[in-house]
Amino acid sequence: MKIGFIGTGVMGTGIINNLLKNNYDVTVYNRTKAHAQPVLDNGAKWADNPAALTKKVDVLFTMVGFPKDVEDIYFGENGIMNAARAGQYIIDMTTSKPSLAQKIGQLGDEKGLHILDAPVSGGDIGAKKGTLTVMIGGHKEDLDHLQDLFMTFASKLNYFGSYGSGQHAKMANQIMIAGTMTGMTEMLVYAKAANLDLEQVCQTLQSGAAENFSLGSYGPRILKGDYTPGFFAKHFLKDLRIALEEANKMQLDLPATKEAKHLYEVLVDQKKLGNDGTQALIKLWWK
Repeated sequence: MKIGFIGTGVMGTGIINNLLKNNYDVTVYNRTKAHAQPVLDNGAKWADNPAALTKKVDVLFTMVGFPKDVEDIYFGENGIMNAARAGQYIIDMTTSKPSLAQKIGQLGDEKGLHILDAPVSGGDIGAKKGTLTVMIGGHKEDLDHLQDLFMTFASKLNYFGSYGSGQHAKMANQIMIAGTMTGMTEMLVYAKAANLDLEQVCQTLQSGAAENFSLGSYGPRILKGDYTPGFFAKHFLKDLRIALEEANKMQLDLPATKEAKHLYEVLVDQKKLGNDGTQALIKLWWK
């Protein structure tokens, strides 16, 4: 089975390396080839554009930054859908718009393709360790066919229904994370102002009812002054905007998520720190 992968960012690199460790033949494409060098050094092959890559593989994964990037690689010049052939499996792992996942899936049905929307949760740590949680929309039989392949980089596969359902599940995930990230940030601001030992506070909270992924993964990084991205702040802001757009379509008011979006807008749009990790939210309080 020949595997293609478009997108060699923080998450994609971890996933590709796990595929390579499991002896899969992997060919990659990335807008900036230099960013693909780590996986090329580990044995991945290179294709010059999405269409060329699509023609070479049986299964194609995509994981890029924004919905507009998904549009470009699927429908642009040298795009995937112009080169795809009946019977291929194409999985978009980008956190993107449910409506775009539906568009890709419906066109895939017309072309005889097997399409899944399959965003993930678990951050850079989960990608490296192969323990990601995957949220999946599409035809269940297509997921069943690829289960062993998914399990080379994931520990949990969760099927939610038709095209776009995986993206809706990821929006629910991001709404939850918005609360844990703002909660962790304000907790640290408070604990520091109270002159508490921050490392002891983090260890204490993580052993009780306040335990959560954000605190466990990003609290220690903040205390070390490490703002490298396990997940880019600019991508998280994109996710919150999509979540609130979808909530608006369902006539839902999510005030806490709106406030989280506002805070990340300050961080990304005003402070120009979108290439920092999501834990950089603390910089709105700490220099």
